[in-house]
Amino acid sequence: MLVIDACGVGALPDAADYGDEGANTLVHVAEAVGGLRLPALAALGLGSILALEGVPPAADPVVHGRLHALGPGKDSTAGHWELMGIVLDRPLPTYPEGFPVEVIARLGAAMGREIICNLPHNGIAAIEDFGAEHLRTGALILYTSQDSVLQLAAHVERMPVEELYRACATARTVMTGEHAVGRVIARPFTGTTGAFERTEGRRDFALAPPSRSYLQELSDAGVPTHGVGKISDLFAGVGIGQSHPGSTNELALMSARELLGKLDRGLVFVNLIETDQVYGHRKDCAGFHRALRAIDAELGEWLPRLRAGDLLVVTADHGVDPAHPGTDHTREYAPLLAVTGEMTRRRAAGERCGGGRHDGPLADVGATVLRWLAGRNAEGLPGEPFLT
Repeated sequence: MLVIDACGVGALPDAADYGDEGANTLVHVAEAVGGLRLPALAALGLGSILALEGVPPAADPVVHGRLHALGPGKDSTAGHWELMGIVLDRPLPTYPEGFPVEVIARLGAAMGREIICNLPHNGIAAIEDFGAEHLRTGALILYTSQDSVLQLAAHVERMPVEELYRACATARTVMTGEHAVGRVIARPFTGTTGAFERTEGRRDFALAPPSRSYLQELSDAGVPTHGVGKISDLFAGVGIGQSHPGSTNELALMSARELLGKLDRGLVFVNLIETDQVYGHRKDCAGFHRALRAIDAELGEWLPRLRAGDLLVVTADHGVDPAHPGTDHTREYAPLLAVTGEMTRRRAAGERCGGGRHDGPLADVGATVLRWLAGRNAEGLPGEPFLT
């Protein structure tokens, strides 16, 4: 299961409530680069989901459609949780004016560090604007965004990475109750003034899921669960049997490739982060397209190798429309492409693959995975299988 982070495909009906009316990440990226070149995704049916420059509708699409959120939010936590059947009844707290003075005081006392910035800020701009002061004083750079996050940045030579992780773990214990943000994120960086760069040492300290998920259902059914990239962090490890490297798309795809080559059964749940973190927030449409093309090339290698009982799901968690004002996430539908090894066999034999259109909630993915791998449904969780 591949989650292409921030790869939205159109504004949800309530997008205007978030200031995101008219958002459509993939359409606007395609327009900006003069059309997408994604042959594997096109053959699966990406262009059958919505009209997309450079990606015509497929002659024989697999299961394809758009998935919507049932609850509030437009960040990775809410999106990934909903894919696994966790739906929030109220939004996680956000801080458009920065965190309250009393919260900053508690954080500073608990971490034993002064705090600077405390603004909604683009991550790169935060270290550019406050990195020199951090190096001079040792104060931690704290910032947030439209999402429910508290981010702490520190230069690796001023504050070793493990010390930053400990500070974030401490901040996680402070941010509870009404201030229980979805994630506390460690953002180590390196370089010199005017040339700071974030490292690959990001770590997310997520709020524990508030309800049961399809990951736990799978684990209880004896199905191995593997998280690649930030998956385990997003679920605070709950329901994830093993975690594997994936701080870049290359590492995540390598981890997934290795797992697919050696596992006989189980869920491999992969987050591909760069379309969001590296390109989306920076409105780098050319980079976004390059990342998609690398994913597409990898999928082209995987598809012929799918076994009859294998299921591959490609989806997303939210949007980050480059044509939208600001640099934050956008409230959008997620694409759905689902293909089985039997579908690829039928295609190779010149037969119709047996796919079709499916639009529904994000939780349908978790319901389908449980049905596919454990042969049963889960009572009390949202979502219905689109394959059995």
